[in-house]
Amino acid sequence: MTPTSRSASRTSPASPGGPSPARVWWLAARPATLAAAVSAVLAGTAVAVHDGAVRALPGLGALVVALAIQVGTNYANDYSDHVRGADRRRVGPLRAASSGVVAPEHVRLAAIAAFGVAAVIGVAVALATSWVLVLFGALAVAAGWLYTGGPRPYGYEGLGEVFVFVFFGLLATAGTTYVHELRVPPAAWAAGCATGFLACAILAINNLRDIATDAEAGKRTLAVRVGRPATRALIVAFLAGALLVPVVVVALRWASAWALLPLLTAPAAFVVTRATASREPPVLVRALRRTAVLEVWWALLWTLGLLL
Repeated sequence: MTPTSRSASRTSPASPGGPSPARVWWLAARPATLAAAVSAVLAGTAVAVHDGAVRALPGLGALVVALAIQVGTNYANDYSDHVRGADRRRVGPLRAASSGVVAPEHVRLAAIAAFGVAAVIGVAVALATSWVLVLFGALAVAAGWLYTGGPRPYGYEGLGEVFVFVFFGLLATAGTTYVHELRVPPAAWAAGCATGFLACAILAINNLRDIATDAEAGKRTLAVRVGRPATRALIVAFLAGALLVPVVVVALRWASAWALLPLLTAPAAFVVTRATASREPPVLVRALRRTAVLEVWWALLWTLGLLL
């Protein structure tokens, strides 16, 4: 997911009032995506709690792995976009490698370090559960790096939403439940679809904001490929899909009617869809943040519904 930068000339260390290194690193970590990562793990943990099969330490490890992979992906994206020159005229939040405050090589090393943390903790979790998790973790790390890195980054070919849905939705949520239960019940797969849809909505809004500059830089995101109206329709579909999941879960009796509580996020989803009609970057930045908050509330309400 790719909140972006202003030009390096406006953020150099010599500029009065320029951002501190700590703030640059924090913005490059992309807090909205971190909230989404936590939400995916929370949704999967809720299923395990509902089934009475919680394992505290492996579950905590799953959270650390999810956050580390997300941070690593964000830093790798930041670095690779800078190297390819894809962020020279971007709008939106600051990016580290192009900020003039942080050396691009340090951003690359930070990405490697984050992926290293994910690998170490992931192996520890696998030792306590199943080695199959090592395979999924390795795939997630590789996918995170190759999103905008490597000889042919798939994020530049319109496949970013597929990656986000699979790794930051479906597998993050279902994998968390597996860590606790050593199985994946249907409700966990369903919740993974919901968190995946919401993560895709965040990415799609981000790419809608950057559609003009991405096209100019040769970054053919899905938004660039299908155009602004179709991207808005996709965002509506992603949000609607997340709201439909609890209905399906209850209809199939995988949980009680309390699992419908995430439907309370529908008004927030409506506000987001209206905001996507704007072409103003600040409006779309706010819509992105609201979608991240919406995902947190979806996960919290899902958790509450399964506990009642």
